[in-house]
This record gives sequence, C-alpha cells and structure tokens, in this order.
Amino acid sequence: MNRIDELAAQLAAVGDLPAFVTDLQALGEQGAAIRAALGPDVEWYYAAKANPDPRVLQVLTPYVDGVEVASLGELRHVRAHLPRVPLALAGPVKPEPVLAAALAAGVELVHVESVRELTTLAAVAEDRVVDVLLRANPALAVAEGAALVMGGRPSPFGLDPAALDACAALLPQLPGVRFRGLHTHLASGLTAAQHLELAAGVLEWATAWSARHGLPLEVVNLGGGMAVDYRADRREPGARFDWAAEGAGLQALSAAYPGVRLRLEPGRAVSAYCGHYLARVVDVRASHGEWFAVVDGGTHHLRTPAARGHSQPLRVVPLGENRSHVAPLTVSGALCTPRDVLAHLPEGATVGPGDVVVFEMAGAYGWNISHHDFLMHPHPSFHHVG
Repeated sequence: MNRIDELAAQLAAVGDLPAFVTDLQALGEQGAAIRAALGPDVEWYYAAKANPDPRVLQVLTPYVDGVEVASLGELRHVRAHLPRVPLALAGPVKPEPVLAAALAAGVELVHVESVRELTTLAAVAEDRVVDVLLRANPALAVAEGAALVMGGRPSPFGLDPAALDACAALLPQLPGVRFRGLHTHLASGLTAAQHLELAAGVLEWATAWSARHGLPLEVVNLGGGMAVDYRADRREPGARFDWAAEGAGLQALSAAYPGVRLRLEPGRAVSAYCGHYLARVVDVRASHGEWFAVVDGGTHHLRTPAARGHSQPLRVVPLGENRSHVAPLTVSGALCTPRDVLAHLPEGATVGPGDVVVFEMAGAYGWNISHHDFLMHPHPSFHHVG
C-alpha cells in the first residue's frame, strides 16, 4: 500500500473524510523537472488560480520566476505566504481600487486588458512608473482540439487588434506606465507541439506589431494552457504534457528572437498530478439495471469532472464490504442533483460500503473552484505528505 492509500486508511479509521491530500515530494519533483526542461532563458510564472495552497506555493518557489495572480484576494494571499516572489497581476476585471491596492502591495507587473484599464492604471500610478504587458487577442488560428479557446475570436479577454493599436497610440501620453511587452493566452488543453506552433505564430505577429509601433519588445508571455488528459493513464509514457519538447522548442524560439524574453504561466499541468481527493463509499445501490456507488463527498468539493465532462481517474482502497458488479458502476456524490457525478467504473469493478475512493489528478482546479456551500455539507480536511 502506498503512502496515499495508507493515509486513506488512517483517515477513514478516525472519520476524517472526505479529504484532500497533496503529495509535496511529487510536486517538488514536477517543479524541478519543469525548471530543468525550460532552462534559464525561459521564464516561468506559476498561475496561482490552479492551486493557491500555501504549501504548494512554497514548494514551487525555488523553481519559478514569479507568480501570476488574477484578483486582489489572490494577490494578498500569495504575498502573505511569498513576501519576496515577483507578482504579475492578471484578470479581466481590475477596477481602480484593485489597481491601487496592487501597486501599494508592490506588484511588479500588470497585464492590461483594455484601453480603459490602461488609462485607469496610469491615473492610479501617480508619480510611479508601472510595468505593463498588453494582453493581446490577435486574429491567430488556434489548433483544433483545444479544450478551451479564449482568443483568436470575439472574447471578453484581452485587446483585439483595434484596441491594441489604440493602446499603442496612448502609451506616449501616459508617463505612469511603461510598456514591457505582450501577453497572450489563446487556448488551453494544448499538446507541446500545438503550443509551440502557436508560440511561433505569436512571436512572428508580436515582433511585427511592436516594430510597426516603434515599441521595444522585451517580454512575450505565451500564457499557459498545457494539456492535462484526465482520460489517459498518467503512468503510461506520453500521457503527460511533454515538458522536455516544450523546453527545447522554446529555447529554439528564444534563439530566433534575441532580446525577447519568453515567459510561460502554467498552472494545471504543474499541480494536477500531485493532488488526491478521498471520499468514503456510503452505499452501493442498483437502479434500473445500473449500479451506483454513493460517496460522502462530491462535486461540491471536486468540481473538475462535472465542469469538464470527464470521469475522474481513481482507485479504490478496499476497507469495507467489497462486492463485484457485472454492470458498469457510476460514482456519485452527496448532492441533490443528478449532475453530482465524479466517475464511471468499468464492468466488473469491485467496490463496497466502507471502501475509500482515491480520486487522482485532483491537485488543480479542485477545491478552489467548487461550490463549497451548496447544501452546506462539511468542508473536507486537508493533508500533505512528502
């Protein structure tokens, strides 16, 4: 029995389930591997929205160049736990009070998403000079099969070509802001090959745009969006995002564009594999020829499978009354909705009341995006190993 399963048995024995467990050793190994693959010439800002757990932030600190925060709450949370790590403020809505608070907290860089936001930032800056990246939404094609497309089409995110040109015209009139470069995040769920193809297109477009406007291009932020395949066996070769290929490709692009620093903002592909959600099977019941294993947790703790429409990878720790089932079995939660489905088990799955289900790949966009207080069930406990 591995250490996660051992902890599952211990927590079940004392009634401390459901629970989230983070493997800090695995997370550190992931961080070190990503840093080594990217090399010294590619910057990495961790997207705190993926998992803002303080222990996660602290484990990743030695490997990242900074942290991307997307709200005043994230900013204050990350700054409290990482007082010296550079921060970049992102997010589609940054009203004047948020910008003022961000500058007061020492945010080093702001990702600007609109003409109004640029002028508001300049006014808030007063006698300071604030570094900015203009978040662009250029008319670039995005690879087919992307899990989520956020650019290259009408979108509330970023500046389309007309708005981007308007910002370029305004910059000389705004001494409170200093243009450092461009930011793009056009899609999520991309393989390394897809991400690199898109990066090449972004760099070609970005250098042409900056030259046309006479703006020195120091940084191009290529966003995140690295694919995490919840359907694949994470232990199989090639199941995870190919960071080695990504790093080699970005290093080649960096050499082709001297003077331009490349930056990434991955989140999900960093922490997803290091987290686990544990819930106890309360009942196994049949309905119209199908079987359901009902657990004491649900999508109010781990919303990811319902939000993305997949079956969450899992394994069963056999602690209770096990039985075999011929029909496929659905693992559902404690909420009063048929949408509270976490996973589907194949024919012949063995599970019974008292068993603990360990949902894997729960280390990103799990607890922090879930509707915690629907039905007001107790919150889970949180644990760290490694």
